Amino acid sequence: MYKRPMKLNILFDLDGTLTDPSEGITGCIEYALNRLNVPCPPREQLKKYIGPPLWQAFAELLNTTDKAEAENGVCIYRERFSTIGLFENTVYEGITDALEAITAAGHTLFICTSKPKVFADRIADRFGLSPFFKQIYGSALDGKHVEKDMLIAHLLNTEGLDTGKTVMIGDRIYDIKGALANGIKGYGVTYGFGEREEFDGAAGIFSNPAEIAAFFVQNPSAPENGRE
Repeated sequence: MYKRPMKLNILFDLDGTLTDPSEGITGCIEYALNRLNVPCPPREQLKKYIGPPLWQAFAELLNTTDKAEAENGVCIYRERFSTIGLFENTVYEGITDALEAITAAGHTLFICTSKPKVFADRIADRFGLSPFFKQIYGSALDGKHVEKDMLIAHLLNTEGLDTGKTVMIGDRIYDIKGALANGIKGYGVTYGFGEREEFDGAAGIFSNPAEIAAFFVQNPSAPENGRE
């Protein structure tokens, strides 16, 4: 008997999964460190801070355990990011085609990002991503839901999603761990900012957007193994 394909809820990370924000994020970190008169590493080295909560990045960059000091760095960062940096961004090649194919297959898509929602909304609108997603979930400017496991839990609860029909796709360890902590499958992408070792426990790994589309369009009822 023909088995009806399962329609999934697919949560996409933003930075490093849908878009390459490296120019804007590294430029804004550089701006903040210069304002604070702190030596700035080369921009290539700053890319490792794309993904984790920003206060953690500034705690390391400022060599401090004082969260208030780290949060001050974040505030200065946002002076530039809120007006310039958020649009120093590029949609990964193949993402638009992939999203078109996946939505055409009947799946429901969400953006699930640790980036503040106010910025994620503007980025998605500017780069034509908003129409593909039912809703965009991000953190609050005060830091609420900045941890990926808490954000995913909030999304699942708010939308009333079935964990057996929901998956997370992202480029960092936080995406995979956040998915597993909430009882859903996590898939890694290698074209972002994470290392392959970060995907321990992932249900699958994709090397480009076309592979994501091919898997979820051709195998929508079996989200067990992505491309290894």
